[in-house]
Amino acid sequence: MSATTFGIDLGGTNVRCGVVDEHGTILNERRAPNRYDASWQEIVDAMVSLVRALEPEHPDATAVGVGAAGLVTRDGHIRYAPNIPGFRDAPIHDALASELDLPVFVDNDANAAAHGELRHGAARGARYALVITLGTGIGGGIIARGRVIRGAHGFAAEIGHFQIDPDGPMCACGLRGHWEAFASGSALGRMGRERVEAGKAPKVLELAGGDASAVSGVHVGDAAQAGDADALEVVSEYAGYVAVGLAGLANILDPERIVVSGGLVELGDTLFDPVRAAFDRQLEGTDYRPAVDIVPAELGQQAGVIGAAALARELVAEA
Repeated sequence: MSATTFGIDLGGTNVRCGVVDEHGTILNERRAPNRYDASWQEIVDAMVSLVRALEPEHPDATAVGVGAAGLVTRDGHIRYAPNIPGFRDAPIHDALASELDLPVFVDNDANAAAHGELRHGAARGARYALVITLGTGIGGGIIARGRVIRGAHGFAAEIGHFQIDPDGPMCACGLRGHWEAFASGSALGRMGRERVEAGKAPKVLELAGGDASAVSGVHVGDAAQAGDADALEVVSEYAGYVAVGLAGLANILDPERIVVSGGLVELGDTLFDPVRAAFDRQLEGTDYRPAVDIVPAELGQQAGVIGAAALARELVAEA
């Protein structure tokens, strides 16, 4: 049996489909744009087109794995996704399976990325780990006994949505004070805009073209990387919020390793040094327990495709 499978990563701006081998290498890839207001049927149509475009070159592929944002049931039905309006009660698995002549497996996108890091990336060899994605929102995967845990209904590890301040900023899901509202990449942008609107962080404003409303987390990060004091102060404050969530999760789950993914990983030690320092201050009994490694992800933007393909490969083998 071929170990080659299709992996699909449903992102907010792109749908990526890759052909992946048993070593986690992407052999071929196609992409299609994804609109914020696209319906789930339009997204399914895009996935079907990508698979069909790749099939003639890879007729030995045995399955399709999909990583999709939101609350994904064990049978591949997306119940809700706060950042993708089209994902409301969307039968993604059944719609895809009716169009393709291959087994289809659908999981949450952060779970798929965690599976990729577990099999081929920074979580390799770990039996108990967390994979945290800092992006527009916060996604996560919980690894226990060497497997990604999905929970009773498939909804486990919506870690961005535990509340740390009931009076905090509004989260994309419509509730206040969730960790995601404080520690996502979007939150870093909001903090940067607040600093600029207060008449500070001129370097950040300059990088945003002089438009305070256009300030994003990227501008804050770039200014911090350049050594700007105001931006470094914002990143340090942001790192504290990241550490609040990581320490809380570590106190509950006792991981040996925390893998952090997402675009903010590119900040390197500018982000990781203050996160690790704040984490150590907030973790229960830091001086009396083994250290928890906090490390950057290895697969980058390819984690979703690689992880979805690896998941499909393993589930086919188990069937």
